[in-house]
Amino acid sequence: MKKVLSLLPAIFTSVFIVVFFIGCQQQKSVDIYQSSWPEDIHRTWIGPDYWSNPLEDWEIANGRLNCLVSDYNRNVSLLTWENSGNPGSFSISVQLGISNQDILSKKGWAGFCIGKKGRFGDYRDDAVHGAGINAGLTTTGNLFIGKVQATDFSKSNEPVISLLKSDPVTLKLNIENIGNDQSVLKLSLWSKGSVIDSLHKSGISSQDVQGLIALVADFPRPSLRDEFEAYLTINATKKEIPSFWFSQWQAGGPTFIPHPDRKFGPILFAQYTLSKGIMKMTAQMPPVSRAESQEVTLEKKNDSGNWEHIGTAKIDSLSRTATFRITGWNDKQDIPYRLSYDLSVGSNQHLKDYFEGTVRKDPIDKKEIVVAGFTGNNDLGFPNDELVKYVQEHHPDILFFSGDQIYESVGGYGYITAPLKKSVLDYLRKWYLYGWEYRNMLRNIPTVSIPDDHDVYQGNIWGAGGKKASKEGDRADQQDSGGYTQPPEWVNMVQRTQTSHLPDPYDPTPVLQGIDVYYTDLLYGGVSFAIIEDRKFKSAPRQIFPKAYEIKDGWVENSKYRDPKLLNVKGAHLLGERQMNFLENWIDDWNDGTWMKVLLSQTLLSTVATLPDSAISDVVVPRLRISNKGDYPDNDIPTLDMDSNGWPKAERDRVLRILRKGFAIHISGDQHLGSTVQYGIDSWGDASFALCVPSVSNYFPRRWFPRSGPIDWQPGTPKNIGKFFDGFGNRITVYAVANPYYTGKKPSSLYDRAAGYGIVKMNKETREITMTNWPRQVDPDKPDAHPYEGWPVEFNQLDNYNRKAVAWLPTLKFKNTINPVVQIINEKNDDLVYVLRITDSEFSPKVFENGLYTIRISKNGKTKDLTRIQSFTQKDSTYLEIDM
Repeated sequence: MKKVLSLLPAIFTSVFIVVFFIGCQQQKSVDIYQSSWPEDIHRTWIGPDYWSNPLEDWEIANGRLNCLVSDYNRNVSLLTWENSGNPGSFSISVQLGISNQDILSKKGWAGFCIGKKGRFGDYRDDAVHGAGINAGLTTTGNLFIGKVQATDFSKSNEPVISLLKSDPVTLKLNIENIGNDQSVLKLSLWSKGSVIDSLHKSGISSQDVQGLIALVADFPRPSLRDEFEAYLTINATKKEIPSFWFSQWQAGGPTFIPHPDRKFGPILFAQYTLSKGIMKMTAQMPPVSRAESQEVTLEKKNDSGNWEHIGTAKIDSLSRTATFRITGWNDKQDIPYRLSYDLSVGSNQHLKDYFEGTVRKDPIDKKEIVVAGFTGNNDLGFPNDELVKYVQEHHPDILFFSGDQIYESVGGYGYITAPLKKSVLDYLRKWYLYGWEYRNMLRNIPTVSIPDDHDVYQGNIWGAGGKKASKEGDRADQQDSGGYTQPPEWVNMVQRTQTSHLPDPYDPTPVLQGIDVYYTDLLYGGVSFAIIEDRKFKSAPRQIFPKAYEIKDGWVENSKYRDPKLLNVKGAHLLGERQMNFLENWIDDWNDGTWMKVLLSQTLLSTVATLPDSAISDVVVPRLRISNKGDYPDNDIPTLDMDSNGWPKAERDRVLRILRKGFAIHISGDQHLGSTVQYGIDSWGDASFALCVPSVSNYFPRRWFPRSGPIDWQPGTPKNIGKFFDGFGNRITVYAVANPYYTGKKPSSLYDRAAGYGIVKMNKETREITMTNWPRQVDPDKPDAHPYEGWPVEFNQLDNYNRKAVAWLPTLKFKNTINPVVQIINEKNDDLVYVLRITDSEFSPKVFENGLYTIRISKNGKTKDLTRIQSFTQKDSTYLEIDM
């Protein structure tokens, strides 16, 4: 029978020891950290007190921490303790040994990193990206403090090498703050209770030793030239040779401070949605051992204030997710919940971990619904504390992460595409950073997250119905073949982590290779959201056009064929017929109090980007000069990037003809350039408004500087605002765009690339809609706070079908009926012209051709059809009185 202990606020994979120092007639207690890795547990995840870089290269087994590779800067940070840097001292010790004697012939070392710090003063950044002072033992048997030098490997200390081959050794580091911002470090090597070597170093700033501590196993190699090269690097050169092992890690002293609130796991985070009385929640777990519990429990707090068990879910073996689906959820009140898991701590003992949050009530009675939108979540600004804080000041009702929640480069160390086990762990490490950043919002706010190309380790995706991509050629060639480069079980794993908490798919039939689908609708606060998959069904351009076009990564490189008329071909798919049918049904469904329609997707239905006219593709974007405010490049032209949903044009227009029937708006991301546009089909502004949100942080600072200016340009007005044709000949009216400019704020890579987030507000009473893109560094609660230039953009729901009327139907006057749904149906072809829930007691329907129409009115389950209603070419006083 297992023994289950209650999880105290203190960290539970370390042990607190109280040591009493008596001197000067004073007694002082000092907390000591001591590792306690279970002897009988073998798992990849080290425990809630630690962050391992990278996850897949470490394990605990037989009470030891093992580094599974011989590669550069593998490290495990201790999250829940920190050296304060105050006057005093602390010490660290660890027992270490070698796992493979072959590593003694390589240039490497093992030991400590102290004062580990990143750029943003946050322990999470310190753990993932931080650097500090290294101190350790080289594979040549020499001690060092600071940067390891070539001389540390030039001569072998044979007695130590001989000892390492047969026995573990103990490494100890003492840090003494002697005042005047000066610290002294003493490193010593012990064997069987005796010192066999030691090293001192003085003149070190006490501030440099403040921060996290970590264990390190490092086999240095030349660093990559720049961040973009790191982003493109597959970590295929990893040395799969176990190197060092560690045990009995201890640290303590007056300046060593515990932070038990920093533990991360075993329940890492959770995402949920609530729609039509169904609550779905996914708990994200780490890779626990198969010998440990494979179940997560969900409880809610009942009206008596007691915890009530409502479900148990199994942990998926690849995604490490546990998903709950609860029907008949009481959506009329906020309901606290908690997830729980029994973590093994060895000797058949378990500690129960809880993760708590609140499922908010459906805000159907709110006058205004607020959506916060995000995209491009790489780790340039990890952990995005300022952004998370400022987003919450808008009090969002729902969060929308439109894709690229992770990038291949996130957390460093490149990325792994095979074998399956390693590539899954590599992805999960990156995905865990997303949860670590946003979990305090995710736990309480319903969230839509959908994967995009980088989430599945592709620069672009033309999914072609889920086919398997070719393995021939380079990365771009494989993507251009259409389909997915990663195996289907891996793609499904990614989708489970990001979308398994969404409402059930509209049609769950898998596509090719057995890849699952998730497109669906969500109703919350009376706003009906269609969640679609931009990429999965889209045709690959190289497979559509002749070879002479020389298409590379979705760009036509042969200048003779860079013509929007040549690229507007029949037979190219965008969303696929399955999703088109879904959108047709969704746009017509205004049940359950729906009053607004919103499309959520990965990318924009146009191309709002320019490049110098000499560029043949966007590979130049990371090297383009960031402009000063007021500068305007004079040779930019709209791009022909077929990764955007401006292509294929005919299918893009089909989607818009559906959306405007329900006066729907569109929210998306992906483009790395925040914008608000109104789509046009046959004329400018005859279709939906759209917000493309800026990247949270931005490797790829696209821009919009069309040299010709808008069609309606007037001297003295901005040349990049107004009516344009995009590169594919799509009509767009650009209202605002967030081009990258120098801000003077550091780091430049974060703040000079137009990073931020989007906010959409929808007013139930007036049907006014406000779209705004915000810089990540601006506090919106301050009186002088301003969003990006050009925002907010305000318009009415009816503006989303701002097509010129050809005729009018009689004015509808409602008696004893409030907010009915009105459908206008053309009797010539039985087509829906448009549908919406009106707000006034009168409504004058416009139509776009003369003829006979059916007016269908619905309210509270009752429907009334007015048939053979003749249109009039002029609006007049004719009216129909309607009493439901």
